[in-house]
Amino acid sequence: MKKLLFLLSSLIILTGCSREFIEGLYDVNYDTTNRFAKNLAPLPGQFEKDVNALDSLIQSFSGNIEQRWGKKQVLMAGKRDYVKYTDGYLSRAHVNFTNGIVTIETVAGTNPKQHLKKAIVTTLLTPDDPAHVDLFSSSEITLSGKPFLYQQVLDQDKKPIEWSWRANRYADYLIEKGLKKKKVDFKQAWYVEIPMVEGHANLRSYKYADIVRDASRRYDIPEDLIYAIIKTESSFNPYAVSWANAYGLMQVVPKTAGRDVFKLVKKRSGQPSPEYLFNPAQNIDTGTAYFYILKNRYLKDVKNRTSLEYSMISAYNGGTGGVLNTFSKDRKRAMRDINSLQANQVYWALTKKHPNAEARRYLEKVTKFKKEFNSGKI
Repeated sequence: MKKLLFLLSSLIILTGCSREFIEGLYDVNYDTTNRFAKNLAPLPGQFEKDVNALDSLIQSFSGNIEQRWGKKQVLMAGKRDYVKYTDGYLSRAHVNFTNGIVTIETVAGTNPKQHLKKAIVTTLLTPDDPAHVDLFSSSEITLSGKPFLYQQVLDQDKKPIEWSWRANRYADYLIEKGLKKKKVDFKQAWYVEIPMVEGHANLRSYKYADIVRDASRRYDIPEDLIYAIIKTESSFNPYAVSWANAYGLMQVVPKTAGRDVFKLVKKRSGQPSPEYLFNPAQNIDTGTAYFYILKNRYLKDVKNRTSLEYSMISAYNGGTGGVLNTFSKDRKRAMRDINSLQANQVYWALTKKHPNAEARRYLEKVTKFKKEFNSGKI
């Protein structure tokens, strides 16, 4: 993965945004095309599978991992798991954001403690900018800027780790006091485990407050909805990547949601690159812009505000076609049915009758996290 070669442009902070303002700023095109005509292909979904772009890369990458760790020990980054190999695949770091545990290990046959210490220091000082980290190779990381895990991990003195001297001192402490061993494919692995602080997800979320606020104003999408989507998709992991070839905080798929945003909102050709989407500001902007498209194009005929939001959330995961098919195979009738129901009935249908089980659970998760956000828990 190539490093980013561009600088992030200054965000335009918009107050009192309206649909007309956005349309004037970005020249949004809402003209109906055959692509969205009745009885043609299903309405688009943000998470239509797109594994082809990753297949060859993952095959080569997993082969390198197998050589060092064995077939049963292939571990790769995911939506809520940061995994980075270094040292010619001899060492790796795994940040499990669900369990709040950082595991750093090595299978180096000579001087394992030295290899492990380097891996620990690298993990603790890995920068907050995903542009500097290639998740699909064992390339070294340039350690500069604020660390990714700053304040989310504390050293033996309960202090946050920002500088090299503190990271090295903590690495020595971990190897002396917490070194563990296990068998990995007939080899010896040496590792340490570091607990993350309580509320580590909240600490990550605070970093993006200004970006979320700007995106909310720009596209007239509620802040609590944006936060809930990020929490559901990545647990505020800016390095998140998934099976659907989705990237970053809001897990945007380049060829579906990304392409739609470029075409309909940004008036650009093509689609965003992974590097573009690993940039937190650009990722949140793109994900929120896709909600704007759902609201003002694909689902614009839903009349009830709450029903519209439920439909948008469900469509972000399972596609607009999935939302409509929950009510009827005929799209016009489906829209009539949605508009004839109370919002709680729409919610019930989308969480009980949606054709995709993941989409049913997705709406439940997002609405739960919205409530947590508004109660101050995230």
